Amino acid sequence: MEQFEQFFIRKNEEVGVSLNEVQKQAVSQTEGALLLLASPGSGKTTTIIMRIGYLLEQQGVDPERVKAVTFSRASAMDMKERFKRFFPELDPVDFSTIHSLAFEIMREHFYKTRTSFQIIEGAVEMQEEGAADADPDNPPLHKKLILRKIYGAINGDKLTEDGMEALSTYISFVKNKLIPQEQWPSVKCEVLRAERILREYEMFKRSGANKLLVDYDDMLTIANEALEGDAKLLQKYQQRYDYVLTDESQDTSMVQHAIIEKLVREHGNLCVVADDDQSIYTWRAAEPQYLLDFREVYPDASILFMEQNYRSSKDIVEVASQFIKRNKNRYDKTMFTVNPPHEPIRIVTLDDNLVQAKYLAERVQEVQNLRNVAILYRNNSSSIMLMNEFDRAGIPFYMKDADNRFFSHWVVEDILNFMRMSFTDKRADILEAIHTKLHGYITKHQIEVLKEINNQESVFDNLLNYVQLQDYQGKQLLECKETFQQMKGMPPYEAIGVIRSRLGYDRAIDKMSERLGFNKEYLTGILNTLGEIAATLDTMEQFAARLKHLESLLRKAKSNRNGNAVTFSTLHSAKGLEFQTVYMVDAVDGVLPSSNDCEKGNEALLEEATRLFYVGMTRAKLDLELVSYKERDGKKVKESPFVAAVRHIMNPPAGGIAGGDAISVSGPPEVPVNPNGIRSREGLVVGRFVKHRVFGEGEIVELTAERVHIRCNSGVKVLAVLTCLERGILEPLETETAAL
Repeated sequence: MEQFEQFFIRKNEEVGVSLNEVQKQAVSQTEGALLLLASPGSGKTTTIIMRIGYLLEQQGVDPERVKAVTFSRASAMDMKERFKRFFPELDPVDFSTIHSLAFEIMREHFYKTRTSFQIIEGAVEMQEEGAADADPDNPPLHKKLILRKIYGAINGDKLTEDGMEALSTYISFVKNKLIPQEQWPSVKCEVLRAERILREYEMFKRSGANKLLVDYDDMLTIANEALEGDAKLLQKYQQRYDYVLTDESQDTSMVQHAIIEKLVREHGNLCVVADDDQSIYTWRAAEPQYLLDFREVYPDASILFMEQNYRSSKDIVEVASQFIKRNKNRYDKTMFTVNPPHEPIRIVTLDDNLVQAKYLAERVQEVQNLRNVAILYRNNSSSIMLMNEFDRAGIPFYMKDADNRFFSHWVVEDILNFMRMSFTDKRADILEAIHTKLHGYITKHQIEVLKEINNQESVFDNLLNYVQLQDYQGKQLLECKETFQQMKGMPPYEAIGVIRSRLGYDRAIDKMSERLGFNKEYLTGILNTLGEIAATLDTMEQFAARLKHLESLLRKAKSNRNGNAVTFSTLHSAKGLEFQTVYMVDAVDGVLPSSNDCEKGNEALLEEATRLFYVGMTRAKLDLELVSYKERDGKKVKESPFVAAVRHIMNPPAGGIAGGDAISVSGPPEVPVNPNGIRSREGLVVGRFVKHRVFGEGEIVELTAERVHIRCNSGVKVLAVLTCLERGILEPLETETAAL
């Protein structure tokens, strides 16, 4: 024990690291499976590094026998650098991403089976072996190029950038969830015939080249299958490492978990560091339920709760801790801090969304150290108006996840083409680009005939005079011609209104969303953002120039990463970061949470949205402001129910309880006390069968002073003893009845 304490005393003296009792336990409990549930700001990376150092320095473990797996390359580099700083005299262990590990396994498997392969993802010039000797006369084999070609062949159209993202997400989801082919059609995707495209894509990778084509998701599935099917390969990797650690495991997918399970099957020395309350990537196939079912895979596992937050003020920690407790499908833990109070969370309600960016620019204008400030939003499109306003105010900013797709989006190009048509209606190529999106009802054949006429006259006159039309088209085309003439010289904001209403663009968006599965809310958001940019400009030329300027600005925003600049980031990309001051914007119902999050009967989506809001709150050290508004694009909107929940937690109504269970986002009534439930601690006995209103029947398998562990059909559930007793949540069952 003395040697154990000396280790911590020495590291405190050398690098100033002081651990609390739970962290020390996590460091020293090296044998067997351990699930370390780390609340935000609880020092998880420090604890992991200290645990690795303890294995090497105190227990004499060879560094080559330890494997540390992280979620991203940046995390792996951070851990490697921090380890070197903490333990400069020790050789580093093997820090890597799960994809790097999978690639190594796959490459060895293909070497044994004499399989030639080529990686087809990532930057084309950075492709793995095989790219260098590709035929220069043919385009490189790349995932995006292949998918575009297949999509075009199947749907007879070009795949948009949004479509590419949706299709790639769909493919990754299917692979990472290990979903069998017969179930692919059951996975939703807004891309037309996505399941057929995936089948064609898989066939092409096996037969479209003289090598097997492999993308990043294939690395995982192939590595998993190789370990499953090759006993010698599996044994080699099992014998390579005696200790395995995984970080950010709430973001890990089913196939990734499967690979790790196989690695540790013999020795069982696995340390999983995660926070089920920060799982926000289920749409990318992350498996937070795996953490809740951890003891099903590792029955003898220990579970430790790192609940002390070192990052944030008491005001933020206490409210955030109560807020997340509204989620039911989670480990029952209570984040706390010994940090002093600073300022209560501030809730601001503006008149409408048009003044939001201006308000934020004014708030930030006087800040000296801009690196301490972050503005977080749900959707990337929100960043465009922030960028527009901050640029006008001369406030530098860094874009965490710059997304140039906005400016190349087909909606943006459509609006510019409509505006171009108001300058000259003599170009058939412009009309061809928008003819299906205005109510002239012009057919593709009519456009082809029109393109053959080169008399430099109005395209509408040429259609009326030289192209065979239906009776109803004449009036519509004359109205279109007249509307475009009236638009000439019109201010851009007014012009966009004409395009959307009189020329029928909004109706076209509705029809395309219905027919092709586009996200109407997202497309309308782009139109609204364009309107906001146009609102302060006098001419359409200025509008087009402003868009080009903002696009250039966006490309440069990445270079401000280390400068004195405000950080703009989506809530998803902000995870793992921290700032003195955080503004969470667009806190209105329909955005945060989104309308999809509130889909009736899908509680999992709402719980994930709750976790996302919680992640945003816990990025703030001292000051947190939630920004809402009453109107969006002229329509009344409601404040986010999450904001209402925060307000009630801070100022509970008279006679109410300040806590996460006091308010519900989705609005169901408070769970009534069960008169037949167990109400005394004596009724909770290991081995007793009980019934839970949600989880059904189960057996009490572990009992501590604060938590009761119940094994039921869906896994081991961990509940708070006090809550169970207060509400009578658990109903006793006779053993014979439960066994039937």
